[in-house]
Amino acid sequence: MARQHPEEPTLVEMTIEEVKAMGKQGLAHPSTRPVLTGGVVGAVIGAVLPVVSWPAGLLAGAAVALYSRVKR
Repeated sequence: MARQHPEEPTLVEMTIEEVKAMGKQGLAHPSTRPVLTGGVVGAVIGAVLPVVSWPAGLLAGAAVALYSRVKR
């Protein structure tokens, strides 16, 4: 496992900063629309699948979209 330098932010720190920025800037932030779209897609998939509820799908879809935005 590679060690990070102390000055490099962790994935959790980057995610928290991204969510804060999205909250402050709203739809003007470049990550807001993809994360909302991911949530909607997840909710639709959750509503269609009998095992997953739409709220769980919404959360999962938004989380995957946010992760993909932060990881870039």
